[in-house]
Amino acid sequence: MSLAPLPAQPADVAWPTAEWPMSEPPAGLGRTRFAALTDAAFGAKDNLGETHALLVVQGGRIVAERYGQGFDAASTHHSWSKAKSITHALVGLLAGDGKLDIAAPADVPEWGTPGDPRGAITLDQLLHMSSGLAWVEEYVPGNPSDVITMLFGEGQDDVAAFAAAAPPAHAPGGFFYYSSGTTNIVARCAARALDAYGPDFEAFMRQRLFAPLGMASPVPKFDIAGTFIGSSFCFATARDFARFGLLYLRDGIWDGRRLLPEGWVDYARTPTWQQPGAESDGRYGAHWWLDIAGPGSFSANGYDGQYTVVVPDLDLVLVRHGATPLDRKDALKDWVAQVVDCFRAAS
Repeated sequence: MSLAPLPAQPADVAWPTAEWPMSEPPAGLGRTRFAALTDAAFGAKDNLGETHALLVVQGGRIVAERYGQGFDAASTHHSWSKAKSITHALVGLLAGDGKLDIAAPADVPEWGTPGDPRGAITLDQLLHMSSGLAWVEEYVPGNPSDVITMLFGEGQDDVAAFAAAAPPAHAPGGFFYYSSGTTNIVARCAARALDAYGPDFEAFMRQRLFAPLGMASPVPKFDIAGTFIGSSFCFATARDFARFGLLYLRDGIWDGRRLLPEGWVDYARTPTWQQPGAESDGRYGAHWWLDIAGPGSFSANGYDGQYTVVVPDLDLVLVRHGATPLDRKDALKDWVAQVVDCFRAAS
């Protein structure tokens, strides 16, 4: 399938490694509609809950930025599952180094017994949420939930081991199911490939990903076993999440240097197979969601309404942070699409 072209950084715009270039919004922006959408989001709790930050980058420049009461540009925000897309980048770095082969069976000790069908599961299948492992990704308190048990219960000391213990429910590659446990298995595979855990793996994250982008604020969290909890925990400012989004908008290139392997961003935004009627928030790629802001867009989505949205046809990145009730998730997704549409109409 054909993917929307990824725009290059304009020659006259500095990369935001040190400071973000700023600009006025486009002249044709429907300001009344844009103002109404943003004013409603930052007002008293409405149907979106609370909005803590909104940042829009277009053409490599910040063109809109607003924070809720008690927040500013220096405030860090919870990634929740936006961390999954950061995990995708880390795997890309290691694949580019030749330390990981996504087509090979994943390095998971728990699956090493001869005859264990899980031993055939590849990193590619894990990145596409198609491992076939039994899992319950449930966020409603009181309901059975593997993800809550993993993050806050008996699995929290070794999140990857807890997830890897899940039994097979479907043939690998034949069933799509979004699973935070899957990402933590991937994160441990990355650590094993590097033979680096805890502070040593964090040093790799900073040296190879955060520092080159000028991301000074990220605070990744690790479990006691030393695995990056790549499903859920990497705090950062809205501006730093925008830097990460810009890396993907620029096809993994930063300031003339290729950081992510060629084709890695396209891999993230190419739709994976999902069975008819799959339980899903929409189309999925490889640890990135698709289409929230129209065809060709892709996004890192997190619980409670955390978003980093990449829109190639508009050369745009939108970051939103807040606290949106689960039952208002669809309303928030619609709001994100409407905000982006303001810029689409302006173009």
